Amino acid sequence: MNNSSRYLLTCFITLISLPLFAATKDKPKLPPAPAVQTIDIAYLSQDKVPPTEMLSNLDPFIANKGSEGAELAISDNNTTGQFTHQNFILHTFIVPSDGNASDVFKQNIASKFHYVITNLNATNTLAISDLAANLDTILLDAGTTDDALRNAQCRKNTLHLLPSRAMKADALAQYLMKKRWTKWFLVSGNTPEDILFVNALKRSAKRFGMKIVTEKTWEHTFDARKSAQSDVAVFTQGDDYDVLVVADEQGLFGEYLDYRTWLPRPVVGTQGLIATAWHSTHDLWGATQIQHRFQDLAKRNMEEQDYGAYLAVRTIGEAATRTKSNELKTIQAYLLSPQFTLQGYKGNPLSFRAWDGQLRQPLLLAAPRALVTVAPIEGFLHPKTELDTLGYDQNESGCHW
Repeated sequence: MNNSSRYLLTCFITLISLPLFAATKDKPKLPPAPAVQTIDIAYLSQDKVPPTEMLSNLDPFIANKGSEGAELAISDNNTTGQFTHQNFILHTFIVPSDGNASDVFKQNIASKFHYVITNLNATNTLAISDLAANLDTILLDAGTTDDALRNAQCRKNTLHLLPSRAMKADALAQYLMKKRWTKWFLVSGNTPEDILFVNALKRSAKRFGMKIVTEKTWEHTFDARKSAQSDVAVFTQGDDYDVLVVADEQGLFGEYLDYRTWLPRPVVGTQGLIATAWHSTHDLWGATQIQHRFQDLAKRNMEEQDYGAYLAVRTIGEAATRTKSNELKTIQAYLLSPQFTLQGYKGNPLSFRAWDGQLRQPLLLAAPRALVTVAPIEGFLHPKTELDTLGYDQNESGCHW
C-alpha cells in the first residue's frame, strides 16, 4: 500500500468514527436504579401436639400447618416485588410445644419487626397482642376462629384472617334455611372448643329462625369405632328433625354419625357438610392453580391454616405494592381503608371489617369429597356487602376500638 492509499484509509476511518464518538460523548446518563424497599415479616407459630385420641388413621397428623402457606405467599409477593422494587423476607419462629410463645416474641420479635403473623391458639394470640400494644407492630392472626377475639377481647393492633365460628355457623344456617331444613338435632362434644361452636350455632339458629328440637352431649368415653352402629342409632332417637348438626372440633366422634342415625338425616357442622375458609375440593376462580402450587411445595393438600397464613403474607404484600411503601403507618391505614382488596381465589375480593379487624370472605360449604356451594347464599342481602351477612355485623359487634 503506497502513501496515498494509507492517507485515504486514515481519513475514511476518522470520518466514520466521528459520529460514534460524538454520540457516545453526548449520550445522556441514565438515572440511577430506584432503591429496593425491604419488608421483613415475622411468622410466629408453635409446634402442634398429636391428639391422644385419633378417630381415623386416614389423615396424617400435620404439625406445621400454616408455615408452608406463608412460604408460598412470600414467593408470590417477591414475584410482584421484582417490578415494584420491593423485597419481602419471611423470618420464621417456631415455638416448641412445651415452650412459651410470649418469651419467644419478647426475645426475637418485639421492636424488631413491624409486621408479625401469628399462628397460635386464642390464649397465646391475645397475650402477644397485649405485648405488642405499645409497639409499632401490626399483628395478623392466622390461627384462631374465636369470636371473643373479634368482640369483647378484640385488639386494635390485630387483624384476623380465618373466618370466625360465627361466620361458619351463619354460612351453614343460610344453606339449611335455603333447603328448608329448619328443625335441628344439635349434638356436641364437651371440649371447650365444642362449647364455643355450640354457642355460635345457637346464635345462628336464632338469627335465621331455626328451631333446635333436641340437644344432646356426646359423653361416651370409649372408642366410637367399636360400637357406633348401635350407639348412634339409640343416641339420635327422639323428636323428628331435618338435620343433625354436630360440634366436634377435635374429631372424636363426629365422623361416625353419618349413615348411623335413627332417622335418615344429613349431618352438618364440624363433620359431614362443613363451612371452611379452604378445602381440597375447591377448584373455582383459579383455585386449581394455587392448589397445585401448594402441593408442589408441601407435598400435601392445603389446609385451612395454610390458607390463613398465605392470606396474611399476601395481605402485607398487596398493601406494600399498592402503596409503594414499607412504612407501617401507611400500610396499616391502607389495610383498613375501603381501597384495600385482596384476591383469595373465592370469587369476591376480600377486605377487612373496620370495626373488628375480621377479614370478610366467602366460605366454602364442602362435603369430604365435593364442594357443595359457597356462602353467602344467594338471596341473603345486606345494605353494604352480602359478605357481612356472615358473622357479627357492625351493629352487633362487641368490639370497641
